[in-house]
Amino acid sequence: MNNSRQLAFQALQNIYQQKAYTDIALERVLSNSSISAFDRHLVSELVYGIVRRKRTLDSLINQLATKKASQQPLNLRIILQIGLYQLRYLDKIPESAAVNTSVDLAKNNGLSKLSGVINGILRSYLRLSEKEDPLILPDDFIPRLGVKYSFPDWLVALFIEQFNVKQTRKLLEWYNQIPSIDLRVNTLKISRENLQEILLNNGIETSFLPHLPQGLRLTKSAGNITQLDCFKEGLFTIQDGSAQLVAHFLNPQPHETIIDACAAPGGKTTHIAELMGDTGNIIGFDRSLSRLKKVTENVERLQLKSIQVEEADSSELTTWENKADRVLVDVPCSGLGTLHKNPDIRWRKKPEEIKPLTELQLKMLENSAKWVKNGGVLVYSTCTLNKSENEDIINQFLAKNPSWQLADKNNDSMSNFSIPSKGIVKIFPPIDDMDGFFMAKLIKGN
Repeated sequence: MNNSRQLAFQALQNIYQQKAYTDIALERVLSNSSISAFDRHLVSELVYGIVRRKRTLDSLINQLATKKASQQPLNLRIILQIGLYQLRYLDKIPESAAVNTSVDLAKNNGLSKLSGVINGILRSYLRLSEKEDPLILPDDFIPRLGVKYSFPDWLVALFIEQFNVKQTRKLLEWYNQIPSIDLRVNTLKISRENLQEILLNNGIETSFLPHLPQGLRLTKSAGNITQLDCFKEGLFTIQDGSAQLVAHFLNPQPHETIIDACAAPGGKTTHIAELMGDTGNIIGFDRSLSRLKKVTENVERLQLKSIQVEEADSSELTTWENKADRVLVDVPCSGLGTLHKNPDIRWRKKPEEIKPLTELQLKMLENSAKWVKNGGVLVYSTCTLNKSENEDIINQFLAKNPSWQLADKNNDSMSNFSIPSKGIVKIFPPIDDMDGFFMAKLIKGN
């Protein structure tokens, strides 16, 4: 089991030193190891959990050690984070194992002289926790929430401004949970019930996602499901329930011409094709050729015939004016609806990056709208909860384009989700138990 801590240590080194994303760092260490499924799960839990809880863990180090976490040698700081994470958040790891494996990590990585320091800090945490939570929180309210839930202050302030304190607490807590994995069944090839049975025969338990006719959710960790034959045969796609909602909201019809303005990696593009019975003409644009290859790989795996992909910048492309029945504009965004799956975002994203993003989003929406026929539909979507990237963009667009209006009503299925309103659906994670998403349906007048 100690090998799992060593792999977690190496992955965290990669994240802190090389600025690697968590999923990439994990893939690097796990692809070259032959550890058990249990240990792979533990490595993932440690690495993702520590990246999520970094501010809380470093605050504990600041209290318990003689030097601040930021002043500690990096390897010592990582080992202390691994030990404290196990003691604070992993109920199934015995306290003695958490302490002893951390001491062993120090000895195995050239820090033998500091093994006593590590042992002392972790045992101090245990001694203090017998009476109350050892974590001392700041007096100021926003830093207090930031330390408790491990978020930067600017994000805490943004969520409080857009929701309220009670909802923000629930949201931050939800973002620190282990994310569920959702599948979208390719019903052109198999029924949801039959795929569920195949997965069960492979030891993988799932449940139906309510209100999503192609959705399944894994009910426990299942390892690398992309290695299953049923995945390689195109029977399902890994896609969060919120992202599945987008194609339903677009409501594509057989034989229509549909454009996906930001197609990569292809999840929504291929879903549109499946909902259309693989008929009609679906064009997927992306300005990155390497990302378009992901779309092509997904199209080929799912054996879809109605999709063509083109390298193009949707903020500038002019050749498709008035030719599409429906357009999906799933714009690049801050990703603030996916902070549980992408913990790096909370630390990497800076508030000053939002304004340039909103300028690009509006430009993409305005240009993509030109492709829609009179009477046609455009859906604008993001995986963020940030109002300036969502409602504000739609309001700016409508103010400048009077021939467009929000749809009078949503699809009936959309009424089951947390914040539906005229032409708009917002997914609030603690209520809907899926990624935060925003969708707006716009209609072009004749």
